[in-house]
Amino acid sequence: MLNLLLILVAVCSFGQPTDHEVPTATPSTELRRDQAEHTAGAIQHDDDNADVAGDDEGGAAEQLAPADDGGLGEVVEGEAVHGSRSSSGRRLAYLIASILFIAGLKWLTHPRTAVNGNLISAAGMLLAVVATLTVGGLNWVWIIIGLVIGGAYGGYKAIKVEMTAMPEMVALFNGFGGIASVLVAGAALFYEAATVQTGVATALSGFIGSITFFGSIVAYYKLQNVKWIPNGSMFSAQQVFNGVLVVVCILLGWWLTVSYGTNGMPTGSAHAAYWLIFIVAAILGILITQPIGGADMPVVIALLNSYSGLAACATGFVISNTVLIIAGSLVGASGIILTKIMCKAMNRSLPNVIFGKMGPTSETPDADEVYKTVKSASPEEVAMLFDSAQKAIIIPGYGMAVSQCQHACRDLMNLLESRGCTVDFGVHPVAGRMPGHMNVLLAEANIPYDKLREMDEVNPEMEQYDVALVIGANDVVNPVARTDPKSPIAGMPIIDVDKARTCVVVKRSLSPGFAGIPNPLFAAENTLMMFGDGKKAMLELIAALKEG
Repeated sequence: MLNLLLILVAVCSFGQPTDHEVPTATPSTELRRDQAEHTAGAIQHDDDNADVAGDDEGGAAEQLAPADDGGLGEVVEGEAVHGSRSSSGRRLAYLIASILFIAGLKWLTHPRTAVNGNLISAAGMLLAVVATLTVGGLNWVWIIIGLVIGGAYGGYKAIKVEMTAMPEMVALFNGFGGIASVLVAGAALFYEAATVQTGVATALSGFIGSITFFGSIVAYYKLQNVKWIPNGSMFSAQQVFNGVLVVVCILLGWWLTVSYGTNGMPTGSAHAAYWLIFIVAAILGILITQPIGGADMPVVIALLNSYSGLAACATGFVISNTVLIIAGSLVGASGIILTKIMCKAMNRSLPNVIFGKMGPTSETPDADEVYKTVKSASPEEVAMLFDSAQKAIIIPGYGMAVSQCQHACRDLMNLLESRGCTVDFGVHPVAGRMPGHMNVLLAEANIPYDKLREMDEVNPEMEQYDVALVIGANDVVNPVARTDPKSPIAGMPIIDVDKARTCVVVKRSLSPGFAGIPNPLFAAENTLMMFGDGKKAMLELIAALKEG
């Protein structure tokens, strides 16, 4: 919706007056206004000098007024009043929309009010879009074409997308926001008069928007595990080269800011500088995102989301649109806050995520040695554990998303609670491939919100759980983060499932997680491995419980 508003505001703003100007519908109206002002001035001059000028000049004034005025003064005055009312109404609508955005964000902070918060935010965006469409002189043909094509594609993707592909969808949305900002700011160079503010804002919009778009495209394909994107840096000193590209973009931004003609409009040099910023920033966006591993994708998606908001905010300054500035600021700020939360959950700094690499090292133990004492169990054996359990916890991971077993987890919860067993869900903030991935899946299965407990809540009580059932999670339950200071994930907060009385891990194999290191939890003395697809394993476990 922010992308839609961005395009509509741009279409409406180019060539249109700002809020403090009198609306000018056509060149002929402007000409009539000039004639009316000239006529009024002439009449006033004649009236002031009537006692000196004599009858001839008075007659001339009488002839001039009816010949040139013809009611044009009333027309211009009526246009000014109408334009003022329209502008005031639009500003009021933007203010209300901004309040709805803020209220919606506030409600989105709690699961119980999140749905209503989303609806309130959507209503605010709808109001902003409708207010933008009230600007006169629009080319409705292009607007309708864009709405039909974009709406049809967006609706199709929203209906067809799998929950496992939601991170890719979010990355794509971030990219669309970035490229929309780039195109709007680039088009504004043809229409907007130059100031230092618009020059700097235009350069920032092109820089941030380009990084967002191309970085999001790379993230999209990395999440799809395409083979043609290499892992790690593509060449030595890649980060140094990225720094050089940033300096080049700063210099190009300075060139753009000073490249204006005597009439205050951008010259050809300004256009060249802007699109060079776009190209250089595109290379930078690719090179920044490409080396980042899958374990850091939740952070990258949150950061790109922030970038898309900042690009929209900069574009709002370019075309002097307040609601775009506010909406972009909210998206940018919330994205930065979420990025910080994700980094904290991984015990890593943002520079380390962007410039570092998480993966096995020469000191990482061999998987064959770690997994020598792995014990497997059948659904019937696991069912026997649950038969005597009074308190159980389910820890979902990416494997739950892949197998789509969230509904089976709900059925297991209902069955166990009908037998007097208390069941909780322990959710790690970076489990899955995007922020809140597990929360979305569990909410889709209508699992009560009070059953979803955060990592900091369940860890102090973990020893009280009779059974901890891990479904497709790996790095977020790996105890080496707590025990091995040399591990790539050392210090990363995890869910301490190894402290439960018995731990059952559902996985297809012993393959490592995104960090690429073995997990000694799988071979722990109190751990049983139930190998297989998550959904199939849950259904077999439910069947075994019912038969028992």
